[in-house]
Amino acid sequence: MTELKDHASELARFRLRLLVAGLVVVLAFSVVVARLVYLQVVRHEDLSEQAENNRTAIVPVVPNRGLILDRNGVVLASNYSAYTLEITPSKVADLEQVIEELSHVVDIQPRDRRRFKKLVEESRNFESLPIRTRLTDVEVARFTAQRYRFPGVDVKARLFRSYPYGELASHVIGYIGRINQNEKARIDDSEDADNYKGTEYIGKLGIEQSYEAQLHGLTGVEEIETSAGGRAVRKLASNPATPGNTVVMSIDIKLQKLVEDLFGDRRGALVALDPKTGEVLAFVSKPTFDPNLFVEGIDSESWQALNESPDKPLLNRALRGTYAPGSTYKPFMALAALETGKRTPQQSIVDPGFFMFAGHRFRDDKEGGHGVVDMYKSIVQSCDTYYYILANDMGVDLMHDEMVKFGFGELTGIDINGEVRGVLPSTAWKRRAYKRAEQQKWYAGETISLGIGQGYNNFTMLQLALATSVIANDGVKMKPHLVKEVVDVVTRSSKETLREIKAEISAKPANIAVIQRALAGVTSEGTGATAFKGAGYLSAGKTGTAQVVTIGQNEKYNANTMPERFRDNALYMAYAPAQNPQIALAMVVENAGFGGVNAAPIARRVFDYWLMNQYPNEADLAAVQKGQAQTPLGQPRAVADVPGLPVPPMSGASAPAAVRAGATPAQVAAAASAPASAVAMASAASMTPVPPASAASAATSAAAAARALRKSRR
Repeated sequence: MTELKDHASELARFRLRLLVAGLVVVLAFSVVVARLVYLQVVRHEDLSEQAENNRTAIVPVVPNRGLILDRNGVVLASNYSAYTLEITPSKVADLEQVIEELSHVVDIQPRDRRRFKKLVEESRNFESLPIRTRLTDVEVARFTAQRYRFPGVDVKARLFRSYPYGELASHVIGYIGRINQNEKARIDDSEDADNYKGTEYIGKLGIEQSYEAQLHGLTGVEEIETSAGGRAVRKLASNPATPGNTVVMSIDIKLQKLVEDLFGDRRGALVALDPKTGEVLAFVSKPTFDPNLFVEGIDSESWQALNESPDKPLLNRALRGTYAPGSTYKPFMALAALETGKRTPQQSIVDPGFFMFAGHRFRDDKEGGHGVVDMYKSIVQSCDTYYYILANDMGVDLMHDEMVKFGFGELTGIDINGEVRGVLPSTAWKRRAYKRAEQQKWYAGETISLGIGQGYNNFTMLQLALATSVIANDGVKMKPHLVKEVVDVVTRSSKETLREIKAEISAKPANIAVIQRALAGVTSEGTGATAFKGAGYLSAGKTGTAQVVTIGQNEKYNANTMPERFRDNALYMAYAPAQNPQIALAMVVENAGFGGVNAAPIARRVFDYWLMNQYPNEADLAAVQKGQAQTPLGQPRAVADVPGLPVPPMSGASAPAAVRAGATPAQVAAAASAPASAVAMASAASMTPVPPASAASAATSAAAAARALRKSRR
């Protein structure tokens, strides 16, 4: 039986299917068109930026750190570029295995491994960390040929901080080091967070730390086109970094070297300054250390040697070392006695060689005593008994109130971090310093030894130098400073450190003149006369010898029978010329004995250098180092004729071109250039470093500059 088809019905169904299919197609195309409209129109700007981000990268350009110069333009801290081998731990599967394989390509010492391990512990795993620094060209080429074997390892061009004179003035110059976690957190919470993007190093000590803001510079940005593998291809746009400013210190590095050489292997400190301006001319702490060890992270052996040395080379003795001032305290005690009416210049005592108090014999250094002693003689011949009696008459609190005027026990406000106050004792101080009631009580016998700068008295050489400058400057106390000026690298303008009067003590000019005359007598006929015999100027000073350990009443001090570190400290404070002081200083040579023999001779050579342009000959220098010469031996040399001294800009082989050409500090600043760009770092593997970019206008922040670059690309 043949089935009859309903063609009309089938045609209707076909048309329905065709309509549905057409609607589906139209709907599908509508969705596609709508999506395209959404992506191309609505989200065009957003997706365009994402695409641009995939093709380009915004990287910070770390500024070239500013130079540090001495007062004559000698470069004390500079920068140089070199290649480093770096590993990004997050991109390496087996770190130890990769380092082992790398060691067959590039020389990696055990100390490099230990330093790298410490960096890994202190850093985030996505940061690029150096395993070897200062690669040779041969090492760069060798690694480049085998780079494919080491994903996550790369060669980069970096700037390194250099301290060309090594240990010389290391405590005052300081050093830089990698930013640690605490410093990173502090920076992130500060207004400088953007300016430190990409920065890995920061000032850790000395001027490098205290003038970090001036030395760091302003971070720039670069827009880099990258390949699919993330490699930099070319630079699209940039906003250059601005190098850090040039910091010109007030110290004379030649004078600094002279003093450090005169100390030899002995420990101690010396601070010399201009009493009229407060400029620090020398700031010596011995022994010293090499700051270059810290730049890339010090190895454990070197750190252990420095940290565990009994000589404490890391201690800045001029700033943080505190010492009993010994007899150098007497001139200040004498001036306080005049001001308070406790003594007159003519008032005398008879010195039997001791002072008895409550059954205790306080001995003078001269057996049999000094006879009849007035104020002048008490300073010139350094009579202890005179000051035992004076201290007892004044009392501890009156002494405190008078001595604090000179700056003892107070921060000087010098422009370097880490200064300590020392101890200027008083009854209130003792109550604060001790916990138990019996310890808090002040006993009358404790007052006596304070008069000769012993007992609880402990001050820094910076404080003693400042106090000395007060007398030299007729009672005016200038704020000490280590930086003479800061030179802007962009404008070439110089901002000098302003002279600041810290205080003016309310001493009568006639009373100050009495002390000044006595101090001049010390170097002409007193305890410092031998060291200054034949000097072409008249200086004023005071010798000092301070006990390190207590000697019993029935014992006699004998340095030859005592361990070296138990022997007395040798001190000296002085200024010159006596009539118109241009330099004042205070110093201590630890465990060296009598100040007139071991400290005053160093001061004599310092004054000869500063006032007479004279430098000790080799024989004299060696004798002073051993404490075997007071008056200079033989004929001194002219400073310009001494070989091996730090050289001024005209002949500075290691200085930038502007410095070598005899440029001023402002011109030196202009020669400082920005660091290698991101392209230079990317091209390091091909051994084609890109020249540093020139300094241009600074970016206010990396983020703001990045937005500007984006806008210009659109």
